Amino acid sequence: MDHDELERTAREAHPPDFCDYVAGGAEEEATLRDNVAAWGRLRLRPRVLRDVAKVDLSTTLLGARVASPVAIAPMAMQHRACDEGPVATARAAAACGNLLVFGLFGAGSAANVAAERAAAPQWLQVYVMKERARTVDAIARSIEQGYSALVLTVDVVRQGNRLRDVRNDWRFLSDARGGTPPREEDPNDVFDRSLDFDDVAWFCQQSGVPVVVKGVMRGDDAARCIDAGAAAVIVSNHGGRQLDGAAATADVLEEVVDAVGERGEVYVDGGIRRGQHAVKALALGARAVLVGRPVMWALACEAQRGVEFVLRSFNDEVERTMALCGATNVAEIDRDLLLVRDRGL
Repeated sequence: MDHDELERTAREAHPPDFCDYVAGGAEEEATLRDNVAAWGRLRLRPRVLRDVAKVDLSTTLLGARVASPVAIAPMAMQHRACDEGPVATARAAAACGNLLVFGLFGAGSAANVAAERAAAPQWLQVYVMKERARTVDAIARSIEQGYSALVLTVDVVRQGNRLRDVRNDWRFLSDARGGTPPREEDPNDVFDRSLDFDDVAWFCQQSGVPVVVKGVMRGDDAARCIDAGAAAVIVSNHGGRQLDGAAATADVLEEVVDAVGERGEVYVDGGIRRGQHAVKALALGARAVLVGRPVMWALACEAQRGVEFVLRSFNDEVERTMALCGATNVAEIDRDLLLVRDRGL
């Protein structure tokens, strides 16, 4: 079952407003579409006559071993996809050995998700709130539960103009705290719009775990994040949900990788739909890719079983693409595997 089939199946079982929330992007959704198209514009130059009887797609992310360079991106509203929500996602990640990045606010209980951890690591993604203590307290509690890295999302200084959500009158509810019921919140009112590189440095000093900055689309910004103490950056345009007309992540990844150099790790999300997309991202210098919508649709279709199916399908496609390109491990995936003249066309 491919991405489109997953979406069609999920739409048969869930309300249109939820499905539009998952599927939609900002304004005309040009960036949303181009995220996918950009990976297709890249062409592979496979090597032949290599011994690929054994292909190892495992790697390390911030020093932790994972089964595959495919990770689960942070996603809100998983509780709307199935009853167990992010707990089902966490169980699937643990079963498959893939990294899970758990979105703290609006996704579910960090403690319940942490309880499903196995050998694969879990990272914690947060937005920085104007009410800074709310963010700091939530991080502190979650780090105690074993989350091994902190992912700061920095590209939501204003909520993107998501027209599908406007038409559907889609509302955001806060996470329930202290036994109080969730309440409606406007992200434009609660997120800290004054966040800067000094704040990144502050979180790096305070967190006690490596900090990853998510939402970087430029080499100079990536370098400044590393200068501020970040261990890694995620090249991301929020899945085309923030600034319509922004570049596709595939088209800026190489610039960010070159700017970071050996000083940190670089990951990428946005439009990753096939294992070959992941291999192309690694060829451009990413250490891993993060997958969002395919996981959410699978969760909406068949809960944990659906997510496991998607992860195993991605892992199988990565292994097959590596074998067909003559690569026996991820270290052998380099830019020489890409046809340069096709980039950006």
